[in-house]
Amino acid sequence: MRAEDLLPDHLDQGQFNGTTVRKGTVGAFLINARVLTDAGARDEQRQQAEQDIVEALPALKALGLFEILQVRDEALRRLCEGR
Repeated sequence: MRAEDLLPDHLDQGQFNGTTVRKGTVGAFLINARVLTDAGARDEQRQQAEQDIVEALPALKALGLFEILQVRDEALRRLCEGR
């Protein structure tokens, strides 16, 4: 399956397991994860990245992301698991 098969260019979001997921959610998670795990990131950047990750968790879980991929960073993994 290709990205355009899942969400064609003319659509910005889709329903997955009863949750609305915007196009770009997984990409944004990856960028925020990099910021959150970057020791050189400013506190404001890290706080915003954490907030954005928490807000995206329902969509990421609806996609089944964490059923397939394991987060290696322990603190990020705990955040994604809700601990």
